[in-house]
Amino acid sequence: MAYILGVTGSIASGKSLLCRRLVDAHGARHIDADRHVHTMYEPGKPAFDRIVAQFGEQVVGDDGYIDRKALGDIVFGKPDLLAALRTAIGDIEGEFIRLLKELKYDPAPIAVFEAVRLFEGPYMEICDAGWLVAAEDERAIDRLMARNGLTREEAEQRMASAIDWTQRAPKADLVLHNNGTVDELLASVDQAISQALSAAP
Repeated sequence: MAYILGVTGSIASGKSLLCRRLVDAHGARHIDADRHVHTMYEPGKPAFDRIVAQFGEQVVGDDGYIDRKALGDIVFGKPDLLAALRTAIGDIEGEFIRLLKELKYDPAPIAVFEAVRLFEGPYMEICDAGWLVAAEDERAIDRLMARNGLTREEAEQRMASAIDWTQRAPKADLVLHNNGTVDELLASVDQAISQALSAAP
């Protein structure tokens, strides 16, 4: 049975880098919750029609798929519209619970569930541990500007909408601080997963 590890963190904290390390160096199976949600509203699925009905044809791209950027521009920073989007997509929590139960029997030694709302949902009932990746705001803003081509104002807006890591820390089994170099983070990941697996029943 796989060791189920939940990973979360604010935007540009380094959680995806952490997950890639677990895949590349430790043979983990990786589920990115954000990407998996996108498969739930592909053309032909009920959620596609519900999203278009809710937000209009302008959210459909030239390729016939939902244009995530156009949709994001509409709902970003608007809790009521974000809630409407989640309702239109469907039972997101139920889908992830199903996935996590399947991952328990994955042949990989580790199954990593990367989710922004890891601690806000029921997922820790199934995960063996939950890790939180944290970064100082200035570090995250710099990364956002470089990675996404954002202005400082746009990066700060995205940071302002995120839950501060200190609010989530009490729920985490481990907090990994990513304020240094990439090598420092990767070394911390290697040490942490070795300790977690050695302590697992």
